[in-house]
Amino acid sequence: MSEAYEPVPDDALPEHHLAALEAILMVVDEPVPAASLAQALGMPTGQVTELLTELAADYRGERGGRPRGFRLEERAGGWRVYSDPDLADVVGAFVTSGQTARLTHAALETLAVVAYRQPVTRGQVSAIRGVNVDSVMRTLTARGLVEEAGHDEATGALLHRTTPHFLERLGLGSLDDLPPLAPYLPQLEALGDEELR
Repeated sequence: MSEAYEPVPDDALPEHHLAALEAILMVVDEPVPAASLAQALGMPTGQVTELLTELAADYRGERGGRPRGFRLEERAGGWRVYSDPDLADVVGAFVTSGQTARLTHAALETLAVVAYRQPVTRGQVSAIRGVNVDSVMRTLTARGLVEEAGHDEATGALLHRTTPHFLERLGLGSLDDLPPLAPYLPQLEALGDEELR
């Protein structure tokens, strides 16, 4: 934003702030923390969180209005407007009509290794998967699901981690929400790897 937010008269504050929040949320392309929204509006973070919660309830039809085709949700540490999950079939058909840009099985496997082992080097991912993952890692990075995370102190190799976009796409609030792997890997203890969840 190039200009500071202009205060409005006290009698117009609640409606004006709700409208301002909606306007910002309609243009963001990733979840925005309440603190950032509060800074933009010149309001306390707690007050902005209350307004966001109120808007979310309005959109769900909990405050006397009709439910909308979209939801305001808190994901990946921020707030964003999403389409209603109950309408996923309709929205999915519209978005994917004529597109075949799904992740391959290899890309999904690689993404899972990064998600559970991060930060991790390409070499470590390759060792776990048993194949070269350079091309797949470039694809995941280009799609905004994986990003660089510094260098390994021992080897100097580039480290990788998942992005907030990854969390958002999976509908997760944080990496702690990833499902545990132990039920799917009965030999996990035999591997002696405590880092995997």
